[in-house]
Amino acid sequence: MSKPIIITCAITGSIHTPTMSPHLPVTPQDIARQAIDAAKAGAAIIHLHARDPKTGMPSADPDLFEEILSTISKETDAVLNISTGGSSRMSIDERLAPARRLEPEMCSLNMGSMNFGLFPMAERYDNWSHDWEPGFLEATRGIIFQNTFKDIETILSDLGEGRGVRFELECYDVGHIQTVAFYRKRGLLKGPIFLQFVLGVLGGIDPAPEQLMHMKATADRLLGDDYQFSVLAAGRQQFPLGTMGVILGGNVRVGLEDNLMIERGKLATSNAEQVSKIRRIVEELGQRVASPAEVRQMLALKGAARH
Repeated sequence: MSKPIIITCAITGSIHTPTMSPHLPVTPQDIARQAIDAAKAGAAIIHLHARDPKTGMPSADPDLFEEILSTISKETDAVLNISTGGSSRMSIDERLAPARRLEPEMCSLNMGSMNFGLFPMAERYDNWSHDWEPGFLEATRGIIFQNTFKDIETILSDLGEGRGVRFELECYDVGHIQTVAFYRKRGLLKGPIFLQFVLGVLGGIDPAPEQLMHMKATADRLLGDDYQFSVLAAGRQQFPLGTMGVILGGNVRVGLEDNLMIERGKLATSNAEQVSKIRRIVEELGQRVASPAEVRQMLALKGAARH
C-alpha cells in the first residue's frame, strides 16, 4: 500500500501584505480560525507565522504565537509547525524566540542565505492599506535573508538537539540540498529527513517542471532513500507543480503564504479552499491524504504539546 500524502498548509507567511488580499489572515484569531479550517479540510501540518494584529506586519512576538497555537490545539490535533524564517528584517534571536518558548514538534528551517526578492510585487499596487507595505517589499532589493552555516547550526542545536524539534527543511535551490546532506552526514540532522522544495521565489530556483526534476534528482543522489520531499511552488505554479510532486511520490504544500489565488484571476477566499482543492487532486490521482497521527509516525515527531 502506498504511503499517504502529507498536505502542509502555510496560513499567512511574511511575504504577502494585507493590501494584496482581504482574505489574508492577520489577527491571531483569524490565523487560528483559518488554520483550524485548513486542518479540517485535510492539512495534517499547519505552518505558522504571526502578524501584528493592528498593522498586519510580520511579527515574531512569542505572545502572538502562543495565542495562535493555544487556539488551534483546542480544536485540532494537526501538527503545528512554527517558522524560524520570520522575515529578512528579523535577527536570528527574534526569529527563534517563539520556537524557543513553545517548543513545537516541527519548525521550518531555511537551508541557506539568499536574495529573497519581493520588490516586484510593490509595482502592482497604487493604494496601500498600511504605510509600511511598499517600503517592506522594496527593502528586499537591498537586503538578503540570512541563514549562515552558523545560524543553521544554532537552530539544529538549540531546537533539534535541545528541544526535540523536527524540521521542514526549506530548499530554495539545489545548493541547499547539498547543505542538508552535509549536516546529515555530520550527524547534526537526524532522520527522517523532510525536504520542502521551494520553487518560484525571486533569487531561488524558478518554478519549472525541469527544475523540480533537478531538485529531486539532486536529493536522490545526495540522500538516497533517506528522505521524503514536499513541493512548494510560489504563485500560479502552486497547484501544477504540487500535483507533479505528488505524482513523483512526494507531498505538497499549499496556503496563502505561498499563493493568494485559487485559480487564474480569482483570489482564494481561505486557506481551507486551497487545501480542499489539492486534496481533491490527490484523491483523484488515487492517493489518500495523511492524518496528523500518520505524519507523526512518518516523521518521528515527539507529539503535540498542549499550549
